Amino acid sequence: MPTQPSAAAQPAAEIGVIGGSGFYSFLHDVEEVRVQTPYGPPSDPIAIGELAGRRVAFVPRHGRDHRFPPHKIPYRANLWALRSLGVRQVLAPSAVGSLTPDHGPGTLAIPDQLADRTSGREQTYYEHGAAVHVSFSDPYCPAGRRAAVESARTAGWDPADRGTLVVIEGPRFSTRAESQWFASQGWTLIGMTGHPEAVLARELALCYTSLCLVTDLDAGIEEGEGVTMEEVLRVFGENIDRLRTLIADVVKTLPAERDCPCPNALDGMKLPLELP
Repeated sequence: MPTQPSAAAQPAAEIGVIGGSGFYSFLHDVEEVRVQTPYGPPSDPIAIGELAGRRVAFVPRHGRDHRFPPHKIPYRANLWALRSLGVRQVLAPSAVGSLTPDHGPGTLAIPDQLADRTSGREQTYYEHGAAVHVSFSDPYCPAGRRAAVESARTAGWDPADRGTLVVIEGPRFSTRAESQWFASQGWTLIGMTGHPEAVLARELALCYTSLCLVTDLDAGIEEGEGVTMEEVLRVFGENIDRLRTLIADVVKTLPAERDCPCPNALDGMKLPLELP
């Protein structure tokens, strides 16, 4: 497995995919590179290959052996490593719970909003040297969301094309009371990994699009035993081939030239560090 000494020597990729639970095998005929970052190594070596005619870099969010729980994922290293390889657009498939009976297991959701209920996670690159306040009113790339929704509809999905993803600290699932409170806020999806991933992407002026596969109804939405990891992995596994195909379709559909607001997220700001 080759080790690359610097970002300049590494193969370039234009699109990054950060895979979630059950999504560890994605590209074939790949070259794996080890990327060192100021924030330590990413979750695993980055796999780089071609998909739908585009150069794609893939990193398994939890590591291929699922060794990183949600609150211990090296989010900063993962996003920094992707940017250092040339990535400017990121797709982030993940397994989520639903906070509404309208989105049952198997639903594909492309959220347009995010609510952070995590605690203690490192969620900025700009800790020292200057105050950098990025706009985050709309946390996801509009061009990426549009490509995802259009690709899903073309492929026969009936996606939920809006919604709010609330991100909890984990690794435990919610109590029924917590679940009911989240739902009462009008939030529709619940996960453990969408933050700080999205805000770190914004701080690097990357396009970031979340593709959420609903695997369960959260604990307070229906009677029963509540959410189990076995159920999450089962539903995700039943849909993984379809989701892989969709990711390839979205990769093909993403615009080659970014005309969304994301590339300009840092315009006019004095940064305390040099971006890769």
